[in-house]
Amino acid sequence: MNTLLSVSIALLAGLLMTRAFKPFKLPSVTAYLIAGVLIGPYCLGALGIEGLGFASGESVSHLSLISEVALGFIAFSIGNEFIVDDLKKIGKQAFVIGIFQALVATLLVDLALLVVHIIMPDKLTVPQFLTLGAIATATAPAATLMVVRQYKAKGPLTSLLLPIVALDDAVGLIVFAVSFGIAKSLMVGAVDMVSIIVNPIVEIVCSLTLGAVMGWILTQLEKLFNSNTNRLNMTIAFVFLTVSLSMIDFHIGAVHISFSSLLVCMMLGTVFCNICSLSHDLMAGADKWTSPLFALFFVISGAELELGVFTDVAIVLIGVVYIIFRSVGKYIGSFASAKATNCAPEICKYLGITLLPQAGVALGMCATAMQLGEQGNLIRNITLFAVLIYELFGPLLTRQALTAAGDIKPMPDEVKMRRQTKLAEAEKRKQQ
Repeated sequence: MNTLLSVSIALLAGLLMTRAFKPFKLPSVTAYLIAGVLIGPYCLGALGIEGLGFASGESVSHLSLISEVALGFIAFSIGNEFIVDDLKKIGKQAFVIGIFQALVATLLVDLALLVVHIIMPDKLTVPQFLTLGAIATATAPAATLMVVRQYKAKGPLTSLLLPIVALDDAVGLIVFAVSFGIAKSLMVGAVDMVSIIVNPIVEIVCSLTLGAVMGWILTQLEKLFNSNTNRLNMTIAFVFLTVSLSMIDFHIGAVHISFSSLLVCMMLGTVFCNICSLSHDLMAGADKWTSPLFALFFVISGAELELGVFTDVAIVLIGVVYIIFRSVGKYIGSFASAKATNCAPEICKYLGITLLPQAGVALGMCATAMQLGEQGNLIRNITLFAVLIYELFGPLLTRQALTAAGDIKPMPDEVKMRRQTKLAEAEKRKQQ
């Protein structure tokens, strides 16, 4: 009962917060996150009233399965943007920009935190800043996709943005594995080439293979049904199944066999949209079904944000350095690579701003960083601090960048008039 009550309160709080924030014209993502903070352990949850909010981080973690499923559907939706005909036009640009901006962000964060290490060696060690530099590659696909959907963004920047965000996950996995492998080697004094090189490549290959196989099987099973309702049910069931399979984790000797649920579900969506003729209609139906799931995901994400990190001055200072130089790296890296690949001026100018949000993948990386023991705590707290800032302001900056680039169009006057007329008529009927 308490779990169901928490879920309903979380969803209602998120929806009501979008109404409260409507005069400020903030993206719904930001409203959901703030709603999560308000019902989280540091606000309403602190009252200890079971069901009214999340009283502790443990009570939030009980809903982690919802977050896993939501991320699977988010990745599946992004995978549907990888249409082969479109990739022939922008594939080279997305590939170059996706890799370059991630590497530049890592390089700048590493250099900036190296200076911090030299100044405060007792506060920040070499393994810590190498790991934080790798985490800087990650961009949150969820926030970006939600802003694109809410404002129906469409145009050259949006078309390029979603493939780059998807590629960012693969690049981030490799960079993090290498940097984290070096960090662990520095701590134990022995180099483990399997962890640094083999495991990340195995994870990416296994993830893409599993996603491709599941996408092909889904398309074949869709042919058994004539009703789009049944096809939609099959599609939703397959995303659930794929998310569950991506949680498999085992070892073959020294090699760690694991899967990235984001990459697996992205590949599922990519294969599905390219070989299933009905994928467009089914995705439109899935978008309506997943809307409350995504809202709940962001409210839970807001409740997970650790406000306690603000009490440590050292974490705040290092976090500010991390945020500034990651943001600069994302912007400079995307600007330079977009310019080099002959992208339009609007893409060069605004693409970097849309790549700032950071959440799920970064949090997964910092969870892995806890293997460093005591040193992992600092990495986790700085990442949580950065996620808090990026998730609150990133969606707003993404919306502004897409608007400035012309991908988000203002609502036509006739549509506004039509809505106002309907509201007036409804109000008149109530009075009668």
